[in-house]
Amino acid sequence: MHYHLIGICGTAMASLAGMLQTRGHRVTGSDTNVYPPMSTMLAELGIPVRQGYRAENLNPAPDCVVVGNALSRGNAEVEEVLNRRLLYRSQAEVVGEEFIRGRRSLVIAGTHGKTTSTSIAAWVLERGGLNPGFLVGGIVQNFESSFRVTDSDYFVIEGDEYDTAYFDKGPKFMHYLPETAIVGNIEYDHADIYPDLAAVKLAFRRLMNLVPGNGRLIAGWDSPHVREVVAEMGDNLHTQLETYGTTSDGARWQARDIDYEAGGMMRFRVFREGHEWGEFRTPLIGNFNVRNCLAVIVAADVWGIKRAAIQDALATFKSVRRRMEVRGRVRGVTVIDDFAHHPTAVGETLHALRAKYPAGRIFAVFEPRSATSRLALFQSDYVRALGQADYVVIATVFNRGRAGDAAAPALLDTDQLAGEIAAQGTTAFCIDGADEIVRRLASELRAGDVVAIMSNGGFGGIHEKLLDALARQ
Repeated sequence: MHYHLIGICGTAMASLAGMLQTRGHRVTGSDTNVYPPMSTMLAELGIPVRQGYRAENLNPAPDCVVVGNALSRGNAEVEEVLNRRLLYRSQAEVVGEEFIRGRRSLVIAGTHGKTTSTSIAAWVLERGGLNPGFLVGGIVQNFESSFRVTDSDYFVIEGDEYDTAYFDKGPKFMHYLPETAIVGNIEYDHADIYPDLAAVKLAFRRLMNLVPGNGRLIAGWDSPHVREVVAEMGDNLHTQLETYGTTSDGARWQARDIDYEAGGMMRFRVFREGHEWGEFRTPLIGNFNVRNCLAVIVAADVWGIKRAAIQDALATFKSVRRRMEVRGRVRGVTVIDDFAHHPTAVGETLHALRAKYPAGRIFAVFEPRSATSRLALFQSDYVRALGQADYVVIATVFNRGRAGDAAAPALLDTDQLAGEIAAQGTTAFCIDGADEIVRRLASELRAGDVVAIMSNGGFGGIHEKLLDALARQ
């Protein structure tokens, strides 16, 4: 078949393009917002990407058009699809029907940690001999890919709670047919589509309701909202429940005695129902990554993977691009790229970096770019999260012309945010543009410093610009 993907450079869409090509289909696409790593991946795959959305991109007519969830009515290609009555589907629908149905599906969901946990799971299942297919919202460094298509019965997928398409406003994860589902945590996020926390909790309750009786729901018990949703399900939870955590005494599976080894590895012990089950090591950092690992340990045990294989996989996991990824070290300065944009994720990232680099100054560079981070909703939460750094730079709100919906219309006041952080004794500035930020930082940084650049977008190529500026000094 000929599939044409509108909005092909989105993380999930680009991965789907590669999966369809692997299956032998002809794949084309179009987009306007193109940047690595997905643009690079598509180029390496030889998948043609047309710049801009135009009706003529649909000539000759494809057999199926996949419409990305960033597209809406008024888009030239969407209108042409409708006018010509072409077959169209969402990304999530195609993945569910073409790659998951009939297989054993592990869906990993939650407000935070989905990408990392899904990547860990893919590697654990691989080392456990299950040869899984997978789809992840990032480049898994152990595979150097965000997807894989295999002939095995196992498929691992990141379960995104964001809406599916303009014609399907339900969460993507409703299409993923979970045999086993991990719900790691629930917080209020995606303020552009969810009016409040209750709506987010409802979405996750619906996911839990998809898990079959012979499957498993693996619930993060450190998250109060996960516990609330499970309790609200009551007798309507028609599957088997596993609970895990690092701080909750009520969890069946627990990680304890978390410690850092001299070589940079993190070590922890796992207990099941109070009895020690095994000791594990990982190069990942932060208690939140221990929880990510623990969730996967539970899922791997459910699917019969031997303990030794799990231990080996966690110790050799290489992480995911853009998740605390070290982009370079120049003149003793470490530059890290991280996808964190929700205040909880920002805070967890900085806390973990403080533990990893206790002797260095932590510089936090934050771009409010996601639909939620652009809004004033979490202004005070960002003060607490970013205040953990020694030096904070906040970029101006990305694309200020796109305010949020009526439920949360006010944009983040970055000048006020910088002022509130500075009032707590932390050096903080609001600076417009990647080039100006680089100029400011290059003169401030010294050997031993760590720069955490946090954005869910390209951020003007700031990482390479900063590394180049340091090299020129």
